[in-house]
Amino acid sequence: MKWIYDNWNAVMNANINPLRHIPDTNTRHMVLQVLAWMWCMVFGFYVGSVTAFGISAVAHAVILAAIMITVAVFETAKTNPNFFLKENGYHSFPRARQHMWINGEKVKLDKNDPGGEHE
Repeated sequence: MKWIYDNWNAVMNANINPLRHIPDTNTRHMVLQVLAWMWCMVFGFYVGSVTAFGISAVAHAVILAAIMITVAVFETAKTNPNFFLKENGYHSFPRARQHMWINGEKVKLDKNDPGGEHE
């Protein structure tokens, strides 16, 4: 089991594999995408199917993009946790609506009240 884990990290973990030397995370991700598409093509040629290439390429793109987004969010949370907070510390972004309808009448909401999910 450790052998599988170590080999996975040797290829897929950008902090361990040779791609770690590329300083820009976006460039590192793009290089990993190109390598994934290359392997999709190799697999497609191996099984003799263009459809297999297409399915494999889309699957690799989606999986790698999801991993990249997750890593970016984790890194942002680790290095800049205040990024996810509003300036005054309230956790929600500004309201989408500035009024409510009560008994057929429009009632303006107080601009100083940050509101909440269930106003």
